[in-house]
Amino acid sequence: MADLFASDETTDKALSPLAERLRPKILSQVVGQPHLTGENGTISRMIGSGSLGSMIFWGPPGTGKTTVARLLAGEGDLAFEQISAIFSGVADLKKVLRPQECVDRMVARRCFL
Repeated sequence: MADLFASDETTDKALSPLAERLRPKILSQVVGQPHLTGENGTISRMIGSGSLGSMIFWGPPGTGKTTVARLLAGEGDLAFEQISAIFSGVADLKKVLRPQECVDRMVARRCFL
């Protein structure tokens, strides 16, 4: 008899939204912008050299800004802090941007906001 509340990876994947299942897992899976994310792209070279600089992603909803940011944080071994300019106020930004709080929250890893 199956447990009503049992969960396994196969079931969880099948029930997750299509967008989540299709979301790239690594930067090389991102489609478009090969001059940035391609093998010799600017962002790929930055990750390879270990010097990921400041970036601002701008564009309409659903274009992959957050996905690319998460991938960059993962590939650069950085702590990721998601914040939206639309839903966050100045106080939220100040809290996230305080270096010591970032270190405390992210267990001494470099932060990617």
